Amino acid sequence: MLFFILADAVLISLSVWLAFLVRFEGQIPAVYSLSILGIIPLFLMIVIPVFYFLKLYHFSWAYVSTEDLIALFKGTLLSFLLLAATFFVLRDLAIFTGFPRSTLFITHFFIFFFCGGIRFAKRIYLQFGWRLAGSARKSKEEKERTLIVGAGDAGEQILRSILNSETSPYLPIGFIDDNPAKQGALIHGVKVLGKISDIPRLVKEKKIEGLIVALPSAGSRIIREAVEKGRTAKLKKIKILPSLGEIINGQVAVGNLREVQVEDLLGREPVSLDQKSIESFISGKTVLVTGAAGSIGSELCRQAACFRPSRLLILDQDETGIFNISEELEDKFPKLNKVPLVADIRDEEKIKDVFREFRPNIVFHAAAYKHVPLMEENPDEAVKNNVFGTKIVAEAALKAGTENFILISTDKAVNPTSVMGVTKRVGEMICQAFSQVSSQCAGLGTKFISVRFGNVLDSRGSCIPIFREKIKKREPIEITHPEMQRYFMITSEACLLVLQAGAMGKGGEVFILDMGKPIKILDLAKEMIQLSGLEPDKDVPIVFTEPRLGEKLFEEVLTAEEGTIATQNQKILIAKLSQVDGNKLNQGLKKLKTASYNRDKKTIIKILKELVPAYGKTV
Repeated sequence: MLFFILADAVLISLSVWLAFLVRFEGQIPAVYSLSILGIIPLFLMIVIPVFYFLKLYHFSWAYVSTEDLIALFKGTLLSFLLLAATFFVLRDLAIFTGFPRSTLFITHFFIFFFCGGIRFAKRIYLQFGWRLAGSARKSKEEKERTLIVGAGDAGEQILRSILNSETSPYLPIGFIDDNPAKQGALIHGVKVLGKISDIPRLVKEKKIEGLIVALPSAGSRIIREAVEKGRTAKLKKIKILPSLGEIINGQVAVGNLREVQVEDLLGREPVSLDQKSIESFISGKTVLVTGAAGSIGSELCRQAACFRPSRLLILDQDETGIFNISEELEDKFPKLNKVPLVADIRDEEKIKDVFREFRPNIVFHAAAYKHVPLMEENPDEAVKNNVFGTKIVAEAALKAGTENFILISTDKAVNPTSVMGVTKRVGEMICQAFSQVSSQCAGLGTKFISVRFGNVLDSRGSCIPIFREKIKKREPIEITHPEMQRYFMITSEACLLVLQAGAMGKGGEVFILDMGKPIKILDLAKEMIQLSGLEPDKDVPIVFTEPRLGEKLFEEVLTAEEGTIATQNQKILIAKLSQVDGNKLNQGLKKLKTASYNRDKKTIIKILKELVPAYGKTV
């Protein structure tokens, strides 16, 4: 900062002198020598504070942008107006007598030119001078000849990042984009060479070694097409820029690139968010995430931290998981006020103490048992955790005056065929009942909502990590049925939509995230095998078993009786559900509690069927 302040002081002084030199065609009359010496300090006293106020000394020299140039123009214009007003007020002073007003315009032109030039000097050098001077060095370093798919903002930023880095392993040869208007265009000297369908031809003609897919807001179909064309061209080095949900701050750089993953090719569609409403919802609030060590809970922590809560409470019974997410948040968000809490949601007194001490404004309740076959064998534990754990946390939130309580639910709660699914549906019913109570109690007013979505790609215990391990060992992948289908969503985008739904909720809703089209597990397995550079049924066999207890071939997000209400976000719907009979629910919960602590499996199932009549009636 000090360097630029001193440099600006020198350049402003030089601009004043040059303005007089230009005004008087190279011969400054001696009478104006005193004026120049008096005017320079006045310029310095006005221009430099204006530049400082507009944060023109807070930027990265190598990454100065057009926003900085606009700010410089504003600073130059504002200082011009202030100086013009000052000269008008002080026009009767001897030092300003006969002062040529045109020098004021000329001086500010030079200030903008010189101060802008010094700010852009390093970027110009890196993008042009270094590229020309180092062209021979690049060939020696054997950089990877690369095509960039996507000539939009993300592609431009990736190219800029590559050009600004002497250590980048990539040598950009050209862009690929399906937009006809961009064909042949030059971006920082790199040409748009063709469309996605042209990749195999261009790989051969230009001796391309790698592909960068820079389409963060594109759907999976376009990304899959680009990757398939790269595979057809026998490219082994294919990198991708993650979705905008994963790059929430909008900063795109080479460091964001990663290997292509299955979630990039299956079911990923762009998600639009109202980030201002999410920021207003979370910023400055105390946020509690239960199940914070799990796949969904930990991602909710990461996403919530981006929106600057005043305090983030991360709670889970898994001490190692809490330690890991706490360390990660410390590294990524060093200024975040976080409180790690090791606690079991079934420990009523501990949960009450947490709410009494921290008074969270927002609760994301992600703690749950989710493995369908395990819960079929242990229904008492499913009830204790998914039903009564939810009830304990919800009740504590109501009594503490929490503003928003968001339950993470599942599509398995619809026409449930499993213990896991039916316990999550009872959890939704508890939230609906508490919402009805909250609306009738003055002074409490907690908004209880539930958010349903399907499977999250690569979550702990899901099929993806299991398949990945099988592929590594070249062991057969077991699929329960060739027609087995599931809804899938990327963890980061699902959690961002949960935040959006929480910001939209009025209380009592069950939100449904639009999961797109269901994906066949068989297709998922084949895609993962191909991503590993292997062939299905040749390198890695695929075998079929039978559906496990409690499993459906197809998941649903609504019952036949339910309808939906649209919201302002096309990816979020509201299920039209009937009111919950609070008395019936409470009576059922009392009986369920006794049965679960007696580990009476038959009675547990019987009571759950009474609470949710649809349970077990569909397959």
